[in-house]
Amino acid sequence: MSASQRLLHLVKYRSLWTHVRRKVTTWSPVGAAFNAKPFRRLDLVEKNVGLFGVPELSCPEGFQAATQTALKNTELLLHRACSCSPGVETVECFDQLSDGLCKVADLADFIKVAHPDPAYREAAEKTCIDIGTVVEKLNTNVELCKGLKNLLDNAKVVAELDPDTKRVAELFMFDFEISGIHLDDKLRKEAVALHVKLLDLSNEFLIGSHVPNRIAKSAIPKHLQVHFASDGSFIQIGGLHADSPDDLLREIAYRIYLYPNADLMECLEELLKCRYKLAKLVGYDSYGHRALKGTMAKNPETVMSFLQLLTDKLSQRYNIEPSLYSPYLSLGACMEGLNNLFSQLYGVSLMSEHPGAGEVWSEDVRKLAVVHETEGLLGYIYCDFFHRRDKPHQDCHFTIRGGRWCQETDRYQLPVVVLMLSLPHPTKSAPTLLTPGMMENLFHEMGHAMHSMLGRTRYQHVTGTRCATDFAEVPSILMEYFATDYRVISQFARHFETGQPLPENMVARLCESKKVCGAADTQLQVFYAALDQIYHGKPQNRSTTEILKEMQEKFYGLPYTPNTAWQLRFSHLIGYGAKYYSYLMSRAVASMVWKQCFVQDPLNRDMGERYRREMLAHGGAKEPMLMVEGMLQRRPTMEDFVDALVSELNPNFETFLMDSES
Repeated sequence: MSASQRLLHLVKYRSLWTHVRRKVTTWSPVGAAFNAKPFRRLDLVEKNVGLFGVPELSCPEGFQAATQTALKNTELLLHRACSCSPGVETVECFDQLSDGLCKVADLADFIKVAHPDPAYREAAEKTCIDIGTVVEKLNTNVELCKGLKNLLDNAKVVAELDPDTKRVAELFMFDFEISGIHLDDKLRKEAVALHVKLLDLSNEFLIGSHVPNRIAKSAIPKHLQVHFASDGSFIQIGGLHADSPDDLLREIAYRIYLYPNADLMECLEELLKCRYKLAKLVGYDSYGHRALKGTMAKNPETVMSFLQLLTDKLSQRYNIEPSLYSPYLSLGACMEGLNNLFSQLYGVSLMSEHPGAGEVWSEDVRKLAVVHETEGLLGYIYCDFFHRRDKPHQDCHFTIRGGRWCQETDRYQLPVVVLMLSLPHPTKSAPTLLTPGMMENLFHEMGHAMHSMLGRTRYQHVTGTRCATDFAEVPSILMEYFATDYRVISQFARHFETGQPLPENMVARLCESKKVCGAADTQLQVFYAALDQIYHGKPQNRSTTEILKEMQEKFYGLPYTPNTAWQLRFSHLIGYGAKYYSYLMSRAVASMVWKQCFVQDPLNRDMGERYRREMLAHGGAKEPMLMVEGMLQRRPTMEDFVDALVSELNPNFETFLMDSES
């Protein structure tokens, strides 16, 4: 983007800012946008621009057209990648090929779970399967691999490549290797068949893990039935209701929601067998060994050592009432806080934009332009924040389009992401009010979004969160520390009616409350991570429930509840297979970055720029431990990671003094 174009962008957005500001007295424009009721579109003749501005997606059938276009372009790029001379052009062809497929597949991956219209969801799901099948075939395409191998085997050409291009070439080759490119024709076809089968099994398990369990109303005490969804003479239980103060209600939810489903159990057992068979076929000791290559941990042995060491050091260590905090944490206030934080750390503003007709899938979705003070427009964040029927009850970040430098247009392809939460709608008397947990989750997911926005990678294959799994959660978890620091919170947390700021002692108490069961919460994550590792190790010749029972006793201490199968609700087994430990390792890195770089001054612009330069800018284009080393100015050990997690649980005695004085 030229200097004049950047200037036009800034003038455009600053004029928008000024225009909106005149109408708002209490909140900044971004805060006002999220505290306002959804805008109802009245102009029925306005042209439908399609989901995310993709014209074909103005109707469900458009997914088929988008898929066909992507596959046609894939054929052209495939020929070019196989025939061009070894060099930078080879890697650019591979990245363009990947980008064309990902732009359709990633968008469909989001729509299949989030769109309220079943026709859109079904069309998107078919697209995911169609493109996923093509990707698996490409990963075992001998001619395509040969083009890349000719490049990497040419020492003279490799020596002339820039570091990013060399790493991306190696990552593409890694994808070939773990897919079985080195196998003979018969075994290679077997590997492709296993990949395709795993796509189907993963989809089946993912959907099944979120399906509620039903029970006759007559089996539940009448006074508790109102807490569950009604379905004729049955009630549906779709969660654990862990926040309920009623012991009996929690027990009923636990026993019924986790009651074993035989078909889903069979699906999980078959999925784990197929993963192991695929790993052995392509030359690994287990699926865990295959999945962990290229991560910070490197192998399952290191992960289990990390988990055992953490278990050995943990020991059990002020409750808060969330409703006391909520009036100070309106959604608009929190968005204003994020805007202020990003402005001070990175020179970035979040600016509310009005989406075109058909651009969003629900009228309460907000669109944010992310604008840098000198670089101009960085990308777009679509905020799908509110609860609706058939929407998954999970907070997550979706990449819709990755950023990359487009040689063909000589411009940067701007990243587009979606943040999905499940917040309550505003009422007639109040905007959406967040509990401290909701606010922390919002900050967490926005950390992922800014990872995508602030990266400026040359290749989309390594854009934003497309990096090692045990590094990908670092930017999001780091944001949780900002969310509980009074110097940050004091800038935005104020009562939605009176304007009074949130008292400092309440923030201090909030921080300490997280430590009350902190060791138990961490130990629970250790149990989940250990279970994931055992499931993806060598076959145990026993049921997944028997393995769960043993791991729960060893790593968590609480007894197993008979006739339950928690593993069937462990949907992270799909996206985080053999990598669930990543959350703990990322938290350790985030803790070290916070304490060493931000705890003295969480709003320091120089440190914010260093953080962007060393960790956010590279996506997956740089080896993860090198990014950590660049930020910390030292290379941490596994013991450092464990100590960082354990030190989080140390009480702050100043809080107790502050409380006694007040």
